[in-house]
Amino acid sequence: MKALMRCAALLFCLGAVACVDPEDKASRVHDFRVLGLATEPPELMAPTCEDTPEAQAALSGEVTFRALLVDPVGGGRAIRYTLYACADPEDETCEEAADRVQLAEGTTNEPELALRIRPGALTVADGTPLLARVLAKDPYKGLGGLRMPLMLYARAGEGAGEEAVYAQKLMVFSCPRVAGMAVNQLPVLPGLLLEEAPWAADAVPELTGRGPFVVKVTDVTALQEDYVVPGLRQESVALREAWKVSWHTTLGEFSPEETGGMGFGDGPGRHRTEWEPPKEANTAQDVVFWAVVRDGRGGESWVSRRAHWSP
Repeated sequence: MKALMRCAALLFCLGAVACVDPEDKASRVHDFRVLGLATEPPELMAPTCEDTPEAQAALSGEVTFRALLVDPVGGGRAIRYTLYACADPEDETCEEAADRVQLAEGTTNEPELALRIRPGALTVADGTPLLARVLAKDPYKGLGGLRMPLMLYARAGEGAGEEAVYAQKLMVFSCPRVAGMAVNQLPVLPGLLLEEAPWAADAVPELTGRGPFVVKVTDVTALQEDYVVPGLRQESVALREAWKVSWHTTLGEFSPEETGGMGFGDGPGRHRTEWEPPKEANTAQDVVFWAVVRDGRGGESWVSRRAHWSP
């Protein structure tokens, strides 16, 4: 448990960062992990930056919190979870009790957890709105929006065999400080290609040999949003999303393990990776794959696929 505490967050800030041993591979999933966290919608935007009942109602709206829980060798064991919201993004485990509110607690056997929550309506023990605490700890005083940490503490197994993970997701709250600002939309991958052929969600293609096998995302250029943020002089600054995709599998590894992002161009081949089974594998088996997409603004989602591999 001490090692897990040192490795506090599998998911940090606006994206997921796998916390793995130095010799491990983030794309090779062989133990209990949280591969993705998302809120739908990824952002709550008030209609005005004034403190009005309409603004408060918008920021107190309901969102769906989702977690991708992967336990490849757990045999369907129960996963216990606790979800907190807190005020300080640097507090990766929501340890400070005075700035923490518990949102949910329970047990699930499902690989995807979905909870309906209202984080913008929370108050801490002394009655202060949690969003006010978030604002007080924000060095930019809300200029680029407020980011409230949502921390998931998930445990699988019992006793000495327990595996525990802390995972943090920042929920974005904003208001239209400059002209052109609009609420962020959830990034959704339009599809995957395996060896240049469409890879449907319900398909289990046959893969034979040592590979490597090429996996791509179908072109996302038109899906990446243009958006506006406030500059330091309260001017409108126009930007464009550059989606990143992290790749994960229950067998072998991906190279590269992450595709996309700034500086990779906008061509349809930018999200291209190769999957390769381990050299020592000699048994035919089903393999699970995940692609987790992040838009760099707090939006995140994922897709999963299966294939049957034989040497």
